[in-house]
Amino acid sequence: MSSREITYAEAIREALREEMARDARVFILGEDVGVFGGIFGVTKGLLAEFGEERVRDTPISELGIIGLSVGAAAVGMRPVPEIMFADLLPLCMEQIVNQAAKMHYMFGGKIKIPITIRVPQGAGRRTAAQHSQCLDAWFVHVPGLKVVAPSTPYDAKGLLKASIRDDNPVIFFEHKMLYRMRGPVPEGEYLIPLGRADVKREGSDATIVATSLMVHRALEAAAELAGEGISVEVIDPRTLSPLDRGAILGSVRKTGRLIIAEEACRTGGFGAEVAAIAAEEAIDALDAPIRRVAAFDVPIPFSPPLEDYVIPDKKRIIEAVRSVV
Repeated sequence: MSSREITYAEAIREALREEMARDARVFILGEDVGVFGGIFGVTKGLLAEFGEERVRDTPISELGIIGLSVGAAAVGMRPVPEIMFADLLPLCMEQIVNQAAKMHYMFGGKIKIPITIRVPQGAGRRTAAQHSQCLDAWFVHVPGLKVVAPSTPYDAKGLLKASIRDDNPVIFFEHKMLYRMRGPVPEGEYLIPLGRADVKREGSDATIVATSLMVHRALEAAAELAGEGISVEVIDPRTLSPLDRGAILGSVRKTGRLIIAEEACRTGGFGAEVAAIAAEEAIDALDAPIRRVAAFDVPIPFSPPLEDYVIPDKKRIIEAVRSVV
């Protein structure tokens, strides 16, 4: 397949367009996804191409958006709702956690809920405490949900297409600071299976498991550490649930050291789960304590210097690696 460079946002739009053209059951809904093209421009042009029946602007009601989507999925449609910010997910938590995640099980497998909830998340745009959070760990904790967090345009397209075709509810987290990032994306169709991690950089001295935007911070740190003679392997889970435990454990057994980098708050975060897996299943391979690099346990400040202080950066990742090598 030939490849070209497009942005993360364009890769998502292309995945949506291809899946809507392929399957008439796929439709988009959410606040400003139609005429406006989405708050970050991701769905721009899809209304003109597919019409109001399949690109639906909704009232400002996250509960209604997800409730409608769960019902549509239950009767055979494949809705792709957009929740404008991850911080608004609590408004529709009941429909996601108690309905979408459980209906397949409660009805003995006789019903499927193929819903893919697209959610921008993360800090960096100076949008303060109520519009800057990373809440993916909440949903990893819920059986019945799949959780995806792509870090590149290539991964975003392949994983979104796989998510839309999946018969289970998927929460698809898109970091707001990645939308303009460019990268190679094949022109032909491809899917990336959910539950398969990717080795973004190979190394031998330490493993960094990083998610979403932190993948790029980890790669920057690994490049700088290489100049000091420290070889760092960077693992991107891509899918937080189901998690590719084998890829993580294999890397830890190779390097003997584990650092986890995530943007969400440290306490109760996804990184704690990765650390527990390594401690339970590969402690004999560890030559140093596990280190977690995460946001401090405070609301995200509006002040740019304070936001930059709270969110992990390359420097903090480098310090964590140095502390164990």
